[in-house]
Amino acid sequence: MLIITGAMERVQYQITNRTGLKRGGILESASRRVRMIFSVMASPNRIDILRILNSKGPLTYSELKSLAGFKSKKESGKFAYHLRKLLRQSLVSLNKAERRYTITNLGKLVLSLARQIEERSIIESGKLYVRTTKPSIEEFDSNKIIQSLVREANMPLELANKITEEVENKIYKIQTSYLTSSLIRETTNSVLVDHGYDEYRNKLARLGIPPIDLVNIINDTSSNVEIPDLFIKTSSSIFTEYLLNNSLPKDIVDMHLMGEINIGKSGFWNLLPDTIFINLNSVLDSLSDIKGKHLGISRITSLCNPHDYDSIIPLLLCLLTREVSREVVLEGFIDFLAKYAHTDENLVNKVSKILFLSSSISSVSSFSPYITLPINLDDSNSSLIDNVIDGYHRYIVNTPIPNIGLSLVCEDRNSIYKYTDKIARISRLGGIMSFSQQKIRGRYGLCKPVHPSLKTTVVTLQSLSINLPRIAYQSNRDETYFRARLALLLKPLISVIYQRVSNISEHIQKGTTPLLAKITSNLQLGKIDAMINLVGMNESIYNILGYKFGNDGENIVCKVIQTAVDIISEQTKELSNSSLGIAILKDESSNRFKSLDNEKYGKSTAISDNSSNEKDELYSQGFQIKGTDVLSNNLSLKSICDHYCAVVNILKGNLSIDLDIENISTDKEVRTLIESSLDLPFLRMTYGLTICNICGKRSQRTNNRICEYCGSHKISLISI
Repeated sequence: MLIITGAMERVQYQITNRTGLKRGGILESASRRVRMIFSVMASPNRIDILRILNSKGPLTYSELKSLAGFKSKKESGKFAYHLRKLLRQSLVSLNKAERRYTITNLGKLVLSLARQIEERSIIESGKLYVRTTKPSIEEFDSNKIIQSLVREANMPLELANKITEEVENKIYKIQTSYLTSSLIRETTNSVLVDHGYDEYRNKLARLGIPPIDLVNIINDTSSNVEIPDLFIKTSSSIFTEYLLNNSLPKDIVDMHLMGEINIGKSGFWNLLPDTIFINLNSVLDSLSDIKGKHLGISRITSLCNPHDYDSIIPLLLCLLTREVSREVVLEGFIDFLAKYAHTDENLVNKVSKILFLSSSISSVSSFSPYITLPINLDDSNSSLIDNVIDGYHRYIVNTPIPNIGLSLVCEDRNSIYKYTDKIARISRLGGIMSFSQQKIRGRYGLCKPVHPSLKTTVVTLQSLSINLPRIAYQSNRDETYFRARLALLLKPLISVIYQRVSNISEHIQKGTTPLLAKITSNLQLGKIDAMINLVGMNESIYNILGYKFGNDGENIVCKVIQTAVDIISEQTKELSNSSLGIAILKDESSNRFKSLDNEKYGKSTAISDNSSNEKDELYSQGFQIKGTDVLSNNLSLKSICDHYCAVVNILKGNLSIDLDIENISTDKEVRTLIESSLDLPFLRMTYGLTICNICGKRSQRTNNRICEYCGSHKISLISI
């Protein structure tokens, strides 16, 4: 600021001497006007006032005074003096009606001149200045490079001095008057790479995405990308880059990049758990006691007004969906309604309202976690269950892509028969429906490891998957060698899982996930489970290793799973409040694995024998039963049930079994399929739909190329 003031005084002196030769008339008046403006601008305070008005727009007297730094009463006179000077020279104007001050065009011109004088004086001084991320402009100081190398990269001081000297020489060769902190960091990293210091470079590298990638995300009109999606996707890429370059061991990262394993939801890996099983009735009291967290969320201290019960669940899910990345399994829904809504005559409307509000709150972006509501069909209150199913039907009809599902749990298979007509109709409309014997399960079959009657909160980590076809390709069609390679791959993954369990536990205990911390009393009342997911079992055993469907192939499948379970059990005996298991569940890894293996081994080399269309040309995740095969008697459900029950017993429940009802034309046929499949330990209804990205309407015809409602070609195929 002193530079600007001095420069202005020199310009003022020159103008005064030039114009002093000619007295009188217009020229003398103009020169006097210029002198007065430069006199006004000789004060740094007045330049600050102009800058504030230029950036903030019209301001009241008190607002402008506060922003300009004149906060005490003693400084009121000084501020008024500076403002009066600016008003007299028409650099600032006052709107008397609104009582707000605004910078004039002349004021903007003078401010621009001041900026040009400042920049020119910097250039003439021969010094280098840095535009920092604070944001501010500072004189270049090589000592800050040394400090960054020592503090951020843990580099020895002597080596940091040598690297900095080389970086400084490069920087002074750059023909620019302004540097940026990112340019200095890039130059430093290039020197580190030249000397082979990759580890130091990874610690010092700036995280982010190239501008072109950001532009592509913004301009992507092929999918339903919304503004929250943009923020989550870009921030997730930063956390992913940090995870792969700075957090995980290099050998694990290499396995992920080569496609041997997949680290799913990598942006949330060390921040949030994947799934939580939580009982609604055990968490209600916690809503009023989350203290200084989520200050914009209402605190519910009691349910004194029974008519307000429908606002509790959306409020709870609003908080819970912030604290997980994949799924919230919310138990106790029927018990909650029995307690607070058993006399409500409009219960169907209230249930649909709960689902509408919950879906709008939780679906802030396409990255929001799923919500699953387990419903115990053995409950004697069948009227409540009927109302819940009817309310869910309304939700499905009005929601193009639902994210809330119902998991129907029963011990007695007879309990389900009275609801099969409604379930069949909802399933064909695209409802997310699953059935489970005895145990509480998530959307894709993830099993709660404690008895349903226990209200223990369980946190589950499940985002690590193994590419079984890749192992099979490398095993020379030898099943024993295949299992040995699987065992070798599992061992280094266990330490990575332990580290993630530790990181998530620490976040919960610190209160980073405040509601979860409150509910579990910092994990004293809860437990953490971790899963390693096996992908492509069918392709590995039947396509690559060459076994046939039947006893031989099914026995090998069980042997492979048992090998993985045994390895995990041996390595995790000392784990106290946590457990590690094997799962065969659906996640996002199948497409990536298949794509990478196509590049490495050739296309269509490991497609499952039962794939019949493009949608199925991915690696299998869990097991699938085609409804058309069952209805045509081409499939023996009894042998299928026996095999799947054996696998479920080995996996302790964590198996996804899908019943594909695509190409099933009537609700009656779907009901027949459901009733004939009740011996399965778990069953999820799957169905293909098309969604129009223009009108938002849903169609059950998956072979459509245009929208049957608006004629748009922008349609997307989804699988429920």
